[in-house]
Amino acid sequence: MATSTFAPDTLTADSSAASAPRSGPKLDHSLHPAGRWIFMAVLIGGLAYAGFSIAFDTAQVGESLAGGAFAFLALALLIALGFEFVNGFHDTANAVATVIYTHSMPAPLAVVWSGFFNFLGVMLSSGAVAYSIVTLLPVDLILNVGSVGGFAMIFALLLAAIVWNLATWAVGLPNSSSHALIGSILGVGLANQLMNGGADGTSGVDMAQVWKVLSALAFSPIVGFVGALLLLLVMKRFLRNKALYEAPEGQTPPPRGIRALLIGTCTAVSFAHGSNDGQKGMGLIMLILIGCAPTAYALNRTMPESATPAFVQTAQAASAAYRAHADGAPTDVGTARAQVTQALKSKHVADPVVYGALATLSDDVSSRIAGYGSLGKVPAAATPNLRNDMYLVLDTTKLIAADKAAQGRFTAQEITTLKSYDSGLEQGTRYIPTWVKVTVALALGLGTMVGWKRIVVTVGERIGKTHLTYGMGASAELVAASTILLAVNFGMPVSTTHILSSGVAGASVANGAGLQRRTVMNMALAWVMTLPVAMLLSGGLYWLLLTLAHTLGY
Repeated sequence: MATSTFAPDTLTADSSAASAPRSGPKLDHSLHPAGRWIFMAVLIGGLAYAGFSIAFDTAQVGESLAGGAFAFLALALLIALGFEFVNGFHDTANAVATVIYTHSMPAPLAVVWSGFFNFLGVMLSSGAVAYSIVTLLPVDLILNVGSVGGFAMIFALLLAAIVWNLATWAVGLPNSSSHALIGSILGVGLANQLMNGGADGTSGVDMAQVWKVLSALAFSPIVGFVGALLLLLVMKRFLRNKALYEAPEGQTPPPRGIRALLIGTCTAVSFAHGSNDGQKGMGLIMLILIGCAPTAYALNRTMPESATPAFVQTAQAASAAYRAHADGAPTDVGTARAQVTQALKSKHVADPVVYGALATLSDDVSSRIAGYGSLGKVPAAATPNLRNDMYLVLDTTKLIAADKAAQGRFTAQEITTLKSYDSGLEQGTRYIPTWVKVTVALALGLGTMVGWKRIVVTVGERIGKTHLTYGMGASAELVAASTILLAVNFGMPVSTTHILSSGVAGASVANGAGLQRRTVMNMALAWVMTLPVAMLLSGGLYWLLLTLAHTLGY
């Protein structure tokens, strides 16, 4: 492991440095045996809770899972939770590096503290980021997530992201789990398109959504660097306490006020990381559940029966709005479904033909739900089909509500009606069961307490040429927490690693310290390589898994 003596790229040996007091933190703490037992108890308890919840949920709706199907579901969930576990020790190390290297908290306490607030961040999250990740996936695979191709997609993208995260962790490079996951999604989408002949490009990923997400990932490190640099300069202008901008002396903790500030910023980053990154695994877990146990999880059966009349009324109003601008409407639901599917794939929704198809499909959805009485009473055989129709109408309605050409045709009142309809469809199909939140929160929180040391050393010692000061740590984490929470508010997945590492670099420059060129270049190289490597890994795995499945006759 790297030592805690700070130096630039070229190390110089002199006797005075050897006799200087140690300023780096103590990272090698022995773990009390009780800690291991508690860790294992929480881990096993979380997995048992997930298994019990699945058994209970499926029994409630009369859906029985065969032993093979249950084992397959268990394997898929373990891989998804493994991604969140690796995400925890890979990404959250950034949050604790500042409090550890400023001696605000001892390392064992810092990682437990951060893990707990990661847990809270996941539990209090809205789920918006979870489904922004899902919408990146190919439409045909989402609609057929229970097929061989759907499961191959999920396994390939999760395994590719885990492999790349572990590879960068092994060499101590702060790399983005979000970046790796999105690269994996792109790889699966492109592979799916190529394997389908690439005739129309609609079997790949939603490139408009991809560019939206990638722009957030690309822009956020700039915000981190510039924001932390400017904030530290402002702090220097108005907060004249020299202790803020000097390296800690020995192992002495900072003054009480500064220490509270640093612990507060660490807490904020940990909570923000949980609320953003934790949701990425949630969306993929929901796809797994929908594929393996559609009756229990494809629809939100927890919605009360009392909400049905209001939804049916809104659906009828939306259908009337669509029909008013339609060039006729197909009487056949199958034809309407095919037209809406094609419109969603191609993203060409401002079309009277599409409006007519949506009117027909919306009438069919509302009449079926009204006939059953509530989503909770939808029979098992009708669940997958109804869920797919609601998904098609939901995502197409979202595009229409945001499309400028469509907005020019619909009145303001009609747009309001469509958005209300959209909200009702979303509540019925896009939800996160409590047990999913709990297990993801546990995986992320426990992962925070494992393997953090490599990334902490890089952030604390190898970005700037001098020891991390109190002001540098506070400015980097304040900017990181603010940026991540703002992204959560808009449902955008961003990288904690990119923002905070860039913030530490910006604060180092503002404090008059140089940057260690080799580390910065290695980090930049890892960031640039993440997308193509993850794409190649996931695309190759997707092809391999599909080929293997077809060889075995599936």
